[in-house]
Amino acid sequence: MKIHLSFLFYSPIGPERKCIKMEEFIKNHFTVIGKSGSTESGDGFIPALWKDAESHFQEIAHLVKRDENGCPVGFWGAMSDMQMRFLPWEYDFQKGLYLAGAECRDDAEAPAGWTKWVIPGFRYLRTAVGKDYGITFSEGLSFLYENHCDLVGAVQELTDPKNSISYLCFPIERL
Repeated sequence: MKIHLSFLFYSPIGPERKCIKMEEFIKNHFTVIGKSGSTESGDGFIPALWKDAESHFQEIAHLVKRDENGCPVGFWGAMSDMQMRFLPWEYDFQKGLYLAGAECRDDAEAPAGWTKWVIPGFRYLRTAVGKDYGITFSEGLSFLYENHCDLVGAVQELTDPKNSISYLCFPIERL
């Protein structure tokens, strides 16, 4: 079930008010196969993971979950705490794990050089990100705080291949 929610909240970035569209997004556990790394690798590790994943995508293309038209269902920037409990990144969101990949069939096995994560189910508040769409990570956290919603897991990034819109998915309830 998806419920569209729109809220106004004060942006801590400046004096203007910003209209934020948050959508409820329920996602049962799912599998992502991708290239993994951690913040311990230093600045720039996330773009490097995406570059590696994109340049070798053909190695997992046959494992990718697809819709009825053959389009991949999603590309994920999956995150977890360092202990793989799928909790938020530690030390004020500065330390954690990241997986740049595609949603795959649950029975898929990761090829050599790839990593498979099974992400638990959550109820998320999801919002589009980017220059033309919406908000930043910190504005999303402010929204949760101001609306008395707890962040109960790691924030996930989702890109919908059908429209190339990227979303931040803030988990507010573990299923």
